[in-house]
Amino acid sequence: MSETSAPEATLDWPALLSLHTTLSALVGFVTTVVWAATGFGYFWPAWVWFGVGVPLALHGAVYLGCRVPPGRVRGLAVHGALAWWLIVTQFTIWALSGGGTPWPLIPAAVIGATVAIHATVLRLWPPEGRALEDRVVELTRTRAGALDVQAAELRRIERDLHDGAQARLVALTMNLGRAEERLGDRPEVAGLVREARADASAAIAELRDLARGIAPPVLADRGLAAAVEALGRRSAIPVTVDARPGGRLPPIVENVAYFVVAESLTNAAKHAGSAAHVTLARSDGRLLVSIADRGPGGADAGGGGLTGLRHRVEAIDGALRVHSPPGGGTTIRAELPCGS
Repeated sequence: MSETSAPEATLDWPALLSLHTTLSALVGFVTTVVWAATGFGYFWPAWVWFGVGVPLALHGAVYLGCRVPPGRVRGLAVHGALAWWLIVTQFTIWALSGGGTPWPLIPAAVIGATVAIHATVLRLWPPEGRALEDRVVELTRTRAGALDVQAAELRRIERDLHDGAQARLVALTMNLGRAEERLGDRPEVAGLVREARADASAAIAELRDLARGIAPPVLADRGLAAAVEALGRRSAIPVTVDARPGGRLPPIVENVAYFVVAESLTNAAKHAGSAAHVTLARSDGRLLVSIADRGPGGADAGGGGLTGLRHRVEAIDGALRVHSPPGGGTTIRAELPCGS
């Protein structure tokens, strides 16, 4: 089964707009210098400036419109920005063509009327409809904040377990070992100390498993790619990893992606027993996670384990898909929103 990984895309819109502006100005400046060096005359570089200015203005208009918070108002902002761009473009063409009859007035009036109608529809929208939409936007925002706080709190608990209770238990085990060595002449007491030391060692192992289940230290310290590679090395089956998450992600996204990979590899080792391939890539503001094996397939997408993964993914507005035809291996794909 072949896997296709999406290209990494991390777009910085202000930087792109700045680069676009610089390149456009450079092209216009060079053509103006050429015009001046060839004896002036008809100012034909005006059309070059127009050619580079139209896409630049469109870029800026869309960027400004999209800076409005999500919702119906953003749609109106983008509509207004595009209308402004189209009207200015038409009047620029009219001016560069020598003026004359102001034909852009008619299309400008029509375009302006569409924006006015759009604004009127929004204003006349039923108040309860507006309130519901505003409430949905607010709940989405606050839920994202709550999930981030939850992820940070889980990592704090993991650190406390690692640096507090686990460290104390390790010290206790060492003290019990020293006590056992000094009780060579009292075998019964030494046996009790040995049992206590074994219990403490078992408690340390359970505590480590608990801490790893909450938030593995490597995930908090080194990021998702390193954590997934560590999962692959510890897996009971051969695992290859192609991890390109594009830098650190929000804590909740890293946690969900990690547990999707961990649970999928556990299922692959249990049911498939074949090699697996893990892909992490960032594209268009989403983290794409894919785990594929060459096992017998036939995985139940409605089973308890996969259902739990789906709920975890959907809690952050992600999507989980399972492709597992009989005899064709199993591929689990998750898409997690992670911003630009």
